[in-house]
Amino acid sequence: MADEIANNTQLKEKMSAHLALMAPGGELAMPENPEPLVCKPRELEPWRVFKIMSEFVEGFELIQKYGTAASFFGSTRAALAPEIYEAATELAGKLAKQGFAIITGGSAGIMEAANKGAYEAGGASIGLNIKLDTAQPMNRYVTEQLFFDHFFVRKVMLTFSSEVYIYFPGGFGTLDEFFEILTLVQTKKIKQVPIVLYSKAYWEPLLKHFQDDLNATYHTIDDGDMQLYHVVDSV
Repeated sequence: MADEIANNTQLKEKMSAHLALMAPGGELAMPENPEPLVCKPRELEPWRVFKIMSEFVEGFELIQKYGTAASFFGSTRAALAPEIYEAATELAGKLAKQGFAIITGGSAGIMEAANKGAYEAGGASIGLNIKLDTAQPMNRYVTEQLFFDHFFVRKVMLTFSSEVYIYFPGGFGTLDEFFEILTLVQTKKIKQVPIVLYSKAYWEPLLKHFQDDLNATYHTIDDGDMQLYHVVDSV
């Protein structure tokens, strides 16, 4: 048994060292303008594998630097009521003063509002942005930043980085990230953490669908699944 444990430890150490050497190759080998992914590529692109590895390494190295953290999600657009953005700024500032690192997608809208709150409170303000064809620059309130080429790697970093997840009104991306964390908690792939939904007016129609249709009519979720999140209307 002792020999088996020693062999496993050596294997893990060798694999870690191997990955550490391979990961930077992803940045170097990546084409300047790679073709979009398809569901089932005809051939494996080795550079893409290395790039994915490098993004995971860089992402985990960044988030491991911070202790208690809160992730904010929400629309990048300036289409919401001003008080929504003000609430995100205020809440992030209060959490930053309590020692939370504030983590967002790093772009505009709600993400910028939350980063601003953390920055003005003198706290850690992290932006985990995504490279898109349409420019999505990093907002000016981040104290540390990282850009990703792959949405799923970025989502892992946003998902496993915090002790609380706060969702303001948003679009497909916000809903995607909400369902991701909800599913991980529901299936016990991660520990149950606070999932906070801000703005009852925005969230209650969706939550009513959960209760009336998914739970009561189709029985595809349980009563307890509707207790995994908290809806609030004030900071």
